[in-house]
Amino acid sequence: MITAIHLLLAAPTTAAKKPSSNYEFFIFILIAYGGIYYFYFRPRRKKQQAARKISRKVEVGDRAQTIGGLVATVINQTDDLITLRTASGAELDFIPSAIARKYIEPDPVVADEEPDAQEGDK
Repeated sequence: MITAIHLLLAAPTTAAKKPSSNYEFFIFILIAYGGIYYFYFRPRRKKQQAARKISRKVEVGDRAQTIGGLVATVINQTDDLITLRTASGAELDFIPSAIARKYIEPDPVVADEEPDAQEGDK
């Protein structure tokens, strides 16, 4: 009789337990994504923005390349506009974010003499 009463009293407590909810899993996924974003993507994006800002920094007299591929000389610079002069003499105004980078002339590559002919080459 004591065991029957004990079983009756114990039954409601085991029935009240519910399985793990989907909300806990969803919260865990959000926390994991937030951690990955904060420690991986955020610093990477900040580095890229800083590098982009440095590479876009041009001064009057520098040659600049726009995001469209135009290469010209900077003749005037304000906070809102950068004026470029092309080789033909045309002056064009661009917003600063349209400047892709400071253009540096590539060094001319001296062509090596033709390699010595080898046995199989005739």
